[in-house]
Parts: sequence; structure tokens; C-alpha cells
Amino acid sequence: MTETGCDFYCGKILRGVEDIRVYWENEQVFAFHHTNPLWEHHVVLLPKKHIESLLTLEEADNDLLLELLATAKRIAADFTGRYGACRIYTNVGEYQSSKHLHWHIGCGKQLRPY
Repeated sequence: MTETGCDFYCGKILRGVEDIRVYWENEQVFAFHHTNPLWEHHVVLLPKKHIESLLTLEEADNDLLLELLATAKRIAADFTGRYGACRIYTNVGEYQSSKHLHWHIGCGKQLRPY
């Protein structure tokens, strides 16, 4: 994937350059165990299509967004069932260090400062 503006997630993760543990994958979305987790259990969920952020989603992306939400729900149900709770969030603007839409899903002990 060589799209303009594509960074770590599509430049390394989706191209298979980084050695990662895959949590879930289908034709549209990819979820993996974070390479530098903030929490004891930390998964990153992203679309395979490059979308810069939540704010740049377009109407044509509605099916993809529904797939992302269904996958987030699946991961959240797994984490909640096994660990009792979880958090799901995405960042935008200056809080978004990687300019490829992604959600963090995590729970457990915090491993490093946020």
C-alpha cells in the first residue's frame, strides 16, 4: 500500500513489514495486538482502506464503518466477557499520532503513561 499520507499502520502493519500478533482480520478490517501496549490487553482496529481519520469518513464508507463497529463490538464483547470491562476510543486532530483511522480497545492494568 503506497497511498499518500499513509504512515505506520498502512505503511508497515497492513503491508506485513512489522511482526505482529493478529487478533482478527477479514477483507475490510484488521485488528492486532498493539506493539507497544498501553494496557495489559490492548488491540488496535483499523480499516484496510486508507482513511485519514474519523473526520474524513465519507458516505461511501458507510459499509466499512459498519464493519469496523461490528468488529469493535466483537472485540469489546470478548474483552468484557474475559476481563469484565474495556475501553474503546479513537483520536482526531493533534491527538491522532498515526494519520490512518484506528480504534484502540483495551483493558487491564495500565502499563505506561497515557
